[in-house]
This record gives sequence, C-alpha cells and structure tokens, in this order.
Amino acid sequence: MDYLPVFLQLRSARAVIVGGGRIAARKAELLVRSGAHVIVVAPQLHEELRNRVAAGELTYLAERFVPAHLDGAAIAIAATGLREVNTTVSEAARERGVPINVVDDASLSTFIFPAIIDRSPVLVAVGSAGQAPVLARWVREQIEALLPARLGALARFMGERRRSVQRALGAAARRALWERVVRGQAGSRLLVGDEPGAQRAFEAELLVSQLTTSAATGGTPLGEVYLIGAGPGDPDLLTLRALQLLQQADVVLYDRLVPAVVLERSRREARRIFVGKSHGAGDERTAQEDIHELMIRFAREGLKVARLKGGDPFIFGRGGEEVEALLRHGIPHLVVPGITAALGAAASAGIPLTQRGLSQSVTFVTGHTPGEDSLDWSTLAQRGQTLVFYMGVGKLGAIVDRLRSAGATETLPAALIERATLPEQRVLRGTLAEIADLGSRAGISPPALLIVGEVAAPGEPAASPARPLAAETAADLSQPI
Repeated sequence: MDYLPVFLQLRSARAVIVGGGRIAARKAELLVRSGAHVIVVAPQLHEELRNRVAAGELTYLAERFVPAHLDGAAIAIAATGLREVNTTVSEAARERGVPINVVDDASLSTFIFPAIIDRSPVLVAVGSAGQAPVLARWVREQIEALLPARLGALARFMGERRRSVQRALGAAARRALWERVVRGQAGSRLLVGDEPGAQRAFEAELLVSQLTTSAATGGTPLGEVYLIGAGPGDPDLLTLRALQLLQQADVVLYDRLVPAVVLERSRREARRIFVGKSHGAGDERTAQEDIHELMIRFAREGLKVARLKGGDPFIFGRGGEEVEALLRHGIPHLVVPGITAALGAAASAGIPLTQRGLSQSVTFVTGHTPGEDSLDWSTLAQRGQTLVFYMGVGKLGAIVDRLRSAGATETLPAALIERATLPEQRVLRGTLAEIADLGSRAGISPPALLIVGEVAAPGEPAASPARPLAAETAADLSQPI
C-alpha cells in the first residue's frame, strides 16, 4: 500500500493553495466545502476564485510565494504549473511538516487527492497512488451509480438515534439492530424519502430488540417485498434502484424472462428461486398463487424478497395481482419500475414507437389470446398508430389474421424483435402479409415482440450505444444481430 487512506478534519484549519488557475479553483472548492480557512497565494486569480473571494469564502494574497506563507498551515497545495515554484512549495512544506500535494507530480507530494463520492456524512474515496487518475474516476463512477442518492440522509437518521439506542441496548444487540435498520424496512423507507415510515419501522425494530434482550419471546419483524422490473434483458438497463435492492435481497424470485446476466447482479449470498411459468404452461392461476405464497411466507420470516420480473412489473407482468396479494396480508412492499420490453426492443432496433406524420399513439397488447372479444380489433387495425404485441409469437398467424380481417392493409410494415437488447438479438422486418411466414422460417421464438405500424418500415440502420444494428430481410433471417 503506497498511501494510507485517511479523512482529515480541516474545519477552521489553515489551508494554503499556491496558484490561482482553474485547477487551483477546483481544489479550493473541496477545501471550502470541508470548512477549512483557505488562503490562495498567486499573482492573478481565475474568475471562479475571484468570485469566492468576493463572497468571503477564502482569503487572497496577491503575492509571489515565499516559504513563510506555509507557517501554521495544516495542509498545502501547489497548483502553479511551474516546476520550479512547485518544487519550492514542496520543500517548504516538508521542512515544516505540512502535508503537501503538488498537482500532477506525485514525486513532490506527500499526499494525493482521491476521486470522491460525496453522500455526506458518508464519503467514499478512490485512489490509484497517482498512477491512473482517469481510472480512479471511472471506478468512482461505477461505485457512485450503485449508491443511493439519499444515503447521507440514512446516515444522519442513524446518527440522531445513536445515543438513545446506546442507552437501550448492549453492544451486541446494538450492532444487530443497526444491521436490520440498514438492510430492512427503515433503511428502505428512508432511501425513498418516507421518513415517517422509516421512523415507524425503526421503533418496531428497537422494540423487538428490547424484548429479545430482556428474554421476552418477541416476534420476528416482517420483511418486505420488492417488485422489481428487470428491463428487457441488458443488465446495463437496470435502474439504479433495482440494483440497490437486488444487493439487499435475501431471496430472489425470478421468472423466465430474466436472463442470467441480470440475475448475477443480485447479492451473491441471496437464495435464488425460479418461479417462471414455461411458455404454453397450463394452469397459470395456480402457478401465480404459488408465487404469492412464496413472497408472503418469506416476508413473514423477516426476509427481504426481490420479485424480479422481466420488463416492468405493471405492464403484462401481473404486478398488480401481486401487490393486491401483499396488501391483503399486510406485507410491506416497494415497486421499482423497469424499462418495459416494448421500449427497450424498439430503441435497440431503431424503431420509434411514435413519430410525427406516421404514428400519433402507441398501444401495448397481449398476444396470448388474440381471439378474445374484449379486444377492439377494428380500432387496432386503424392507421396512424403503432401496435406492440407482447407474448404473441405462438399465435402470430392468428394476430395477423385478426388485424387483416378488421381492415389492416397487407402492406402495413411489421417487425419481429427476438431477445431484445441482448447480444443474440434478431430484428426481422416485413409487411403484415408476410411477417408470420418470415418469423416461422427464421425460427423466431419467445421472448419476442411484434411491432406493427408505419414506424416499423425499413429505413437507415440504427445504432444503439452497445453495438450497430441493421434490419434483416428474408435473405439473412438466421443471422443474429
């Protein structure tokens, strides 16, 4: 370990910056935020530093550096861009035992600035011993993406209750309580801005801890259930909230539309249970009730349960039924929306679901039962809109027949998108008259979506952030995109 990571308390301490440019201004911002008494020594100042001087946030000495400027300093920074001056500052600081950072010169420095994740009072610092600052910033970005924005609020919530917990519980019981607060309902509620709910959960946890330590029987506090939308398949399309809760869950109930690469983002120690119904399964009602029973049973055992569903829980995901079951049994729950398959598939295939002059509306339709009278096929067959059929591969021919019978033209563009957003994604385009036959010959299988409308017509190849995409034709049906 080349450097010892530490956090300095600089409130009201003398911090000297030598240099008045843009980089000096960035360092001054950090020191001002830490509460230091900042002194900038430079012949001239960057505009940002001048503004801080005018606001009374720092002291400016319009002078050339002399070693006496560091007398009494707790920390020093050299940011002049001039090797000779920076060397002089470094030597003066070392003589006085003052920690010194020379920007972009580790050989003259006794400390370096890390890449910082600020969720005050929670701070995370990432360093590379000065070898690769860009890499350190990239690591910071990866970590920052996983940390809740309200993490600092949770830390303050716990800090405000620390003394009362110390008076109420012994050391071992305190630690167990705080672990439940961080990982349980109190923490989850606070991270979504529900402080009253967090307070109620905290009080319940504290009561259970007191009963347990006083040898009373007590009861196991309820866990909670997270209904999480896993998105269309690409794990990078998971929301930040989904990632955070997957890392907290004790049990993950997942369906067949959740690929392994998404499941791997869950906590390594979590128990993973497959609850997906196979394509064409018979008694779906019984299977869905089994899922309800599992969620309720695990939550009653005090566990955190992630119900991980492809796409979005409330778009053909039966999330509404699961919420009703949880409400009936008094189980706390959170719903985390996901990028639904229609949005992910259309974007990755370069198909706009609405576009001026082509489509003024979009309709999501379940393809499981295309013959149901509840569907208004005459409305679905009208032009000027986009239709997205979920779960319709098995009845593709019937869907096409119903649309054509209701008045849709044979030349209406259509597209099939198989395994959207994943590396093996395939996009097949054609007309309404030929799409079923093209899909059959290509061997398109679930999960796949059918998009019908003028927006599905072949155009310029589109590109996603991950890879180039191009429309397929009947001549190259079998090649993955």
